[in-house]
Amino acid sequence: MKQDDVRLVPISNGTVLDHLPPGSALRIIKILGLDKVETAVTLAMHTESASMKIKDLVFIEGKELSEEEISKVGLIAAGATLNLIKDGVVKKKAQIGMPNHADGLIKCMNSKCITKIEGLPSKFSISKDPLKAKCRYCEKEMNESEIFKVIK
Repeated sequence: MKQDDVRLVPISNGTVLDHLPPGSALRIIKILGLDKVETAVTLAMHTESASMKIKDLVFIEGKELSEEEISKVGLIAAGATLNLIKDGVVKKKAQIGMPNHADGLIKCMNSKCITKIEGLPSKFSISKDPLKAKCRYCEKEMNESEIFKVIK
């Protein structure tokens, strides 16, 4: 690639998710519902990274993520970097952590769970290494791939 080739155009206002695990950008766009909005979203997959070798990035023009949305990203990409951009300048930079609990973020897979029967909001305890979620009502445990299937 020539030095003057442009790969990504910086955003003026919005959110940049950086240092995402390779291959996670599409999943993040889907769980955040960014595939169904008219907001400009740019993604880069398997981009070179000095610290990670390869990474994904997501640029979301004109949107600041809510705490709930940041928690969803944390379930998929703990350790990623959140950059809040205002007027072309990084105003906030923070590492996204793995949430300890996921209340209302994921659905219980147990068809007999009270959250399905009575429509209560879900409540899960999250454990790391390996990633697991445990329903605080029925105690159903889900592994990483199951969690990714039921993130709201």
